[in-house]
Amino acid sequence: MPCIQIKTSVKVNEEAANTIKKELGQAITCLPGKTEDWLMVTLEDECRMWFRGETGKPIAFVDVKVFGNRIDSAGSEKMTEKVCRLFQETLSVDPKDLYIRYIASSDWGWNGSNF
Repeated sequence: MPCIQIKTSVKVNEEAANTIKKELGQAITCLPGKTEDWLMVTLEDECRMWFRGETGKPIAFVDVKVFGNRIDSAGSEKMTEKVCRLFQETLSVDPKDLYIRYIASSDWGWNGSNF
């Protein structure tokens, strides 16, 4: 049950949004046992954002939340590389203007009950 939530200062057109969704579906497989089959993606574009006190440039924050007790370090390292490259190529977000946070939680609900 992974969920990737994105906030960016960039206006994202439909083509770029679909590219991001597709590539994140592949990138999530860097984390052992995670696939696109259960992946939920949210994308909030044109957010008012500041980073290091500055605004007016492409900025993004990506939350990667997964069901479980821990995040695989090697997997998250590979995923970070892929996500940084994706956001640079798709939205012109420089990797130094992008944060990615990984969160594991065993408290997930779905379909009327908890896992």
